[in-house]
Amino acid sequence: MAKAAVVLVSGGLDSATALAIAKSQGFDCYALSFRYGQRHAIELDSATKVAAASNVRQHVIADIDLRQFGGSALTGDVDVPKHEAVSDVGTDIPVTYVPARNTIFLSFAVAWAEVLGAADIFIGVNALDYSGYPDCRPEYIAAYEAMANLATRAGVEGTTHLRIHAPLIALTKAETIRRGVELGVDFGITTSCYDPDASGAACAHCDSCLLRRKGFEEALIADPTRYQPGTDS
Repeated sequence: MAKAAVVLVSGGLDSATALAIAKSQGFDCYALSFRYGQRHAIELDSATKVAAASNVRQHVIADIDLRQFGGSALTGDVDVPKHEAVSDVGTDIPVTYVPARNTIFLSFAVAWAEVLGAADIFIGVNALDYSGYPDCRPEYIAAYEAMANLATRAGVEGTTHLRIHAPLIALTKAETIRRGVELGVDFGITTSCYDPDASGAACAHCDSCLLRRKGFEEALIADPTRYQPGTDS
């Protein structure tokens, strides 16, 4: 019988690839997404499509409202930064960082995993081609895994050792895309834009769009992203 795993699925290309990797390793996958007050909530349509295409055992969209706190361009009344090229992106943690988001998401995943009796959680964080978020680094993932094993009944009783898998953490965006293509991921149903229009078309100039486009260019794979009219994509 296949082992169960909880996979965080945002609707973007990274989480779609992480889900495909979990499936390729023989896990029976349970997909977890969040409606957290994000301005790009259309990503949940993509998450639903990705989960269905992967034939997951169950897909849960949890509702939490991080707009109550704000503090991010994704959850508050702050403009999403736009640039002409990846080289224009600064080195500071950007305003699109959502405070404690991955900690919150992983906590929900740990709770569901404990209910399922699952020992494995997959998250598509990346520490190379990314926007500099502190909760995407290897040391964070390692620290969270250690904490989770101290904070759960299964961990304390020694019946389960929880593992947080971050299979993309040391990959470039191009390498992630190539791996996804190898595993049959349809990137055309994914979305990465932080500021899409009402139809879901990508802005082409936010950090996420620029990193995604750079990844497809470097992977020498056609970019299936639908961009907004008038962009120079």
